[in-house]
Order: sequence, then C-alpha cells, then structure tokens
Amino acid sequence: MGRVIRAQRKGPGSIFKAHTKHRKGAAKLRSVDFAERHGYIKGIVKDILHDPGRGAPLIKVQFQDPYKYRRRLETFVAVEGNFTGQSIYCGRKAQLTIGNVLPVGTMPEGTVVCSLEEKTGDRGRLAKTSGNYATIIAHNPDTKKTRLKLPSVPKKLIPS
Repeated sequence: MGRVIRAQRKGPGSIFKAHTKHRKGAAKLRSVDFAERHGYIKGIVKDILHDPGRGAPLIKVQFQDPYKYRRRLETFVAVEGNFTGQSIYCGRKAQLTIGNVLPVGTMPEGTVVCSLEEKTGDRGRLAKTSGNYATIIAHNPDTKKTRLKLPSVPKKLIPS
C-alpha cells in the first residue's frame, strides 16, 4: 500500500467537470407504438431550444397520447427548416417532407436523412450532430436491411 498522492488528496477537479446544469434533456425519437406502425401521429413544434454542450438545436414537439387523455412532450434534434407551429407527422404512412419521421424502408434511395436508429428501437443514434446527415443508397427487401452512406463510415447496413 503506497501513500495517497497530493493530487488525489485534493479531491475531484473543479474546472474540468462538465457543466450539465442547464442541459435540456436527451434528444430521442418517439418510441414506436401502434399508431406509428400502422399509420401516423401528428405533433406540433412548440419550441426551438439551444442545448449547452450540443451544437445542433433541439425542438420540443407536443403529441396527443394515443392511450390516455393527455399530451406528451418529446425532444427531437431540429432539422433545417423546422419552425414553431409546424406539424410533424411520425409513422409508416407519413409523407416524405422535411421534419417528418418515417421508417427507413419506406423512403426512396437517395433520400438525405438524419437521426437514424442504428438498431430497431434505440430511438435515434446516427447522424444527430449539427450539419450531419446520411444518404440512403439501397434497400434489400430479402434481408430487410438498408445501406447508408455516412460521413464517417464509408457504408453501413441498418435494419429497415
């Protein structure tokens, strides 16, 4: 047993800690429910926020809860073109417009997307930073996989 060195006796650092007091919360997509699997659900952008420690702005989207009489507030990463009061549609049958959330398998090749699920149900992991995007290259309906072109990795396969 050696002695405790002076830097350890002084305790944890003070200026080298992450300042997390004013962060706005995790930016995640909606968890997929019956409404998203078989149709779509409408949400309204209530606010556009700056999150300290993050480059991309966030949006607060208000959805009507499909199971209870209440409203749900979700936090998404904002895309270029979002504005307050905008209607955002999430689901399989939503139209392909800026801000909407669709399954990757329903989008045509060449679509530029952001905030993708790497594994089904992880609520968005890929291409979430500011100015970052992925391009859909090809779909394989036999294996139900989609090939993406990301800025960091040459090509990536994700489930569609």
